[in-house]
Amino acid sequence: MYGTPPLILILLAIIVLISYRAFKDPLLFNQLKFNVRAVQLGEYYRLLTAGFIHVDYNHLFFNGFTLFIFGGNALYGLGTVNFILLYMVSLLMGNGLAYYYHKSNPYYTAVGASGAIMGIVYSSILMFPEMKLAIIFFPIPFPAYVFGVGYLIYTLFGIKSQNDGIGHTAHFGGAIGGIICTLVFDPFVLEKSFYTLLLMVGITLVAGWFLFQRSDR
Repeated sequence: MYGTPPLILILLAIIVLISYRAFKDPLLFNQLKFNVRAVQLGEYYRLLTAGFIHVDYNHLFFNGFTLFIFGGNALYGLGTVNFILLYMVSLLMGNGLAYYYHKSNPYYTAVGASGAIMGIVYSSILMFPEMKLAIIFFPIPFPAYVFGVGYLIYTLFGIKSQNDGIGHTAHFGGAIGGIICTLVFDPFVLEKSFYTLLLMVGITLVAGWFLFQRSDR
C-alpha cells in the first residue's frame, strides 16, 4: 500500500538469516525454540528468540511474505518506535499465551514469527479498514475486516481442536497484542473501526471463556 520501507526489509533479513542459520544448526534451533519446560526452568529468553526461527522454508516464506505485505502499512500508521513496540509486544503476547495454555505439557514446543506477524496484520486492518484483501483460495478482493473477524473465529476453533500442528494460541495472542497496541498508539481506530472492534472484542471474550474452561486445568 505504501511500499516496503527499509526497516521492514532489515527485519525480514534478520529473520531469514537467523532462521537459515538454525536450519543448518540443530543445536542452535533447540536453544532458541519455545519450550514450556525450558521456560519453566527460567529460560524466558525463548519467548523472544523463538520468533526468529522457523520449522522449514515454507513456514519462513509464509511469515516473511505476510510481513512484507502488511509491514509497511503498520509502520506507516504507527511510526518507527511504535511499530517496533507493536512487533515485540505481539510476539511476546503470542508466546506468552501459548505458554499459559500449554503449561501443563512440558514437551510443548513452538517456533515462528507468527504472533508478531498477526499483531501487524490486525493493526493494519484496524488502521486501514478500507483495505481490500485477496487470498489464494478466494482471489476476489474483499474487505480486510471480514478476514480479521473470520480468522479470529478460525483460530478459536483451532485452539480447541489442537489437531493441525499450527500454533493457534500464539496467533491469537499476537492478534490481541496487535489490537491492544494499536488502540494505545492510535486511539482514532475506535472511530474508524468501531464495529470491527466490537466483533473482535466479542470473539475475544468467547475465546477467553473457552481458554479458562479447559477441563485439564
